[in-house]
Amino acid sequence: MLSLALCMLLAGPALAAPQASGTFNILSFNVAGLPAILNGNDVPGDKTANTASIGRLFSTYNFSLIHVQEDFNYHATLYANDNHPYRTATSGGVPFGSGLNTLSNFYWVDFERTKWDTCSNASGADCLTPKGFTFMRVQVSEGVWIDAYNLHADAGTEPDDLSARAANLRQVSQHITTYSAGNPVLVFGDTNSRYTRAADIPSIFTTENGMTDPWVQIARNGVVPTPGAADIVCETLPSETTACEIVDKVWYRGAATVKLEATSFKYAGNMFLQENGDVLSDHNPVLVDFRWTLGEKLRMSDYHGGPHGNYKSDVPVLSGIQGPVVSSITLRGANRLDAVSVTLASGQTFSHGGTGGTATTLRLNAGERLTGATLCQAQRNGQTRIFYMMVTTSQGRSLSSGVQTGECKTMTAEDGWAIIGFVSRSGDEVDRLALVYASS
Repeated sequence: MLSLALCMLLAGPALAAPQASGTFNILSFNVAGLPAILNGNDVPGDKTANTASIGRLFSTYNFSLIHVQEDFNYHATLYANDNHPYRTATSGGVPFGSGLNTLSNFYWVDFERTKWDTCSNASGADCLTPKGFTFMRVQVSEGVWIDAYNLHADAGTEPDDLSARAANLRQVSQHITTYSAGNPVLVFGDTNSRYTRAADIPSIFTTENGMTDPWVQIARNGVVPTPGAADIVCETLPSETTACEIVDKVWYRGAATVKLEATSFKYAGNMFLQENGDVLSDHNPVLVDFRWTLGEKLRMSDYHGGPHGNYKSDVPVLSGIQGPVVSSITLRGANRLDAVSVTLASGQTFSHGGTGGTATTLRLNAGERLTGATLCQAQRNGQTRIFYMMVTTSQGRSLSSGVQTGECKTMTAEDGWAIIGFVSRSGDEVDRLALVYASS
């Protein structure tokens, strides 16, 4: 068995204070990758050549995070011409794949593909492929994790299309409520919806998930188009103005741990043209610049552990507590870490994991704070879990549980901050853990 000192050595040297703010951009682009025999998209030129140009331009512009839709049968060409370090594996061409992929300068965890519960063939062949949405938790910087959703909703305007599309957006909204509680969130993709179309519900992400549409915010000064009004159609492709409404959309929200602000919004069609000036796709790509800032009262560490178990975050409750102070911490474990819980001075308890193992509790003295934690991970039954946890305090005391492994990570609160909760994935045991810090 390796010593804790060796585990900490393997984890690397202590990191400097995390970056407090930064910028990134996102691009949403339907790349028109349906086979030409099925859909020519009314775009001049050869689809393979057009896709190669799109991939090269992705590399040239070096966008931070790209969501593509209709990335079907020309996927290999797209990736062969792009150099982003992180890219999702294709789910296949027509009729096997969803056409949804992500190209990114950022690392991510928890990537998932979800098929729509409802689809309609009333106006086309939306049920031909397993369209739906993807989810990933993207690391923009140390301790800065943003949940990113990519979607391609049902097309058409027949009653069954409208009903299916509304169900699609509700499905994403419900996923955000369950799996992204307390987290910053980005939703962007081809929604096939318009605010002016009375039966469409693009406002659901604002009303149900507290999100902002940067097109509404920036291009329309916060004025949402009236449902049932005439469509605000773009007169040209690419569009020369953002005054018109397209179906490719973006929504965002910050959180107590990370603030997000959209600083610019544009339709980027003029950045994706053939040499003769023709477009490369029948969709306007959407480009949004963002600025992020670490929270003033709550912050997070990076994650350690595996992508298993149920998601739980203490952030939503902690964000409503003024000056939370930990009075005790309890670890449960034996061969692995079964559970961790903290109790605040107010009496509130936040627990993660199961009920197995032996429980040990450390009660903090007046003015004593939890300042650091070491987490060790390993695999059990093919799944990565947290095998060991040790917490340390401002008075040099510690508490540990589980068994050390060779994959350990030590995280330390900045000066003036203390551990007061967690974000986890867990079941009977703790699979993944991040620390939540509060200013003290």
